[in-house]
Amino acid sequence: MLGPVILAASRSDRMRRLISAAPVTKQVVDRFIPGETVDEVLPIVRELTGNGLELTMDVVGEDITTPEQAAAARDAYLELIDRLKPLELGTRAEMSVKLSMFGQALPGGHELALANVRPVVEAAAGIGTTVTLDAEDHTTLDSMFAIHEELRKDVPQTGCVIQAYLFRTEEDARRLAAAGSRVRLVKGAYKEPAEVAHQQKHEIDKAYVRILRTLMEGEGYPMIGSHDPRLISIAQELARTAGRKLDEYEFQMLYGIRGDEHLRLAAEGHRMRVYTAYGTDWYGYFMRRLAEKPANLRFFARSMISRG
Repeated sequence: MLGPVILAASRSDRMRRLISAAPVTKQVVDRFIPGETVDEVLPIVRELTGNGLELTMDVVGEDITTPEQAAAARDAYLELIDRLKPLELGTRAEMSVKLSMFGQALPGGHELALANVRPVVEAAAGIGTTVTLDAEDHTTLDSMFAIHEELRKDVPQTGCVIQAYLFRTEEDARRLAAAGSRVRLVKGAYKEPAEVAHQQKHEIDKAYVRILRTLMEGEGYPMIGSHDPRLISIAQELARTAGRKLDEYEFQMLYGIRGDEHLRLAAEGHRMRVYTAYGTDWYGYFMRRLAEKPANLRFFARSMISRG
């Protein structure tokens, strides 16, 4: 399978230099990442919300190695919030954050990440929107969930992400499916060992459905992170069975993937949120998009050949 190979490449400095230097790369990356600055991405915000869509915005960046870089990541989100304020979009434009960007992997990283992310969460609440804590590899999750629980004491609408391929997630979902919670369910996009995660697609899909049923039958707000037509149909049926109204759950998909489906779901009355990343440190994010779906890799390869 190519997925693990691509995920390994996402950590390779040599591959980063090779792919970043290819003349065609930026043109292809633009499909998934619509800009490097707030000024470049705000027109996309206006376009998507004008089409009845919602957004969750991610300032891309990984491999933070100093407290100063973590503080810069915090400040980048605070700038985004400041620029969103006059648009008065409320929860139509929320934010997603990776705690690794806020210093989670540094010495004293749990406390550092909490200290850096708290002002972002509070500032987002101040303009009427929310923040969702993204899930990263399994070694970081206990810290992420503890920070999530701490933040919710003052900002209860703070969301989190769970990953269907991890064995632990069914138990996590039962704990999180409580009143007031906001939980995004995704399949998972990190290379995880067989000791902690399902390795076969059909097993991941079955786990996804089991976990989604738990969320739909719970009292929280499920966010369905998937582009899979079959899982989207199953999600709609689970919502109907659970008696949920259209505004009591939402779909989430990545910017640049299945754009027609975004619009179709929104036209049917569903809340449809587009995960929109921007920033200069796009490499790791981009490589995971290739690893998640073979069609993305084929698109990149065809573009390299046709434009190279």
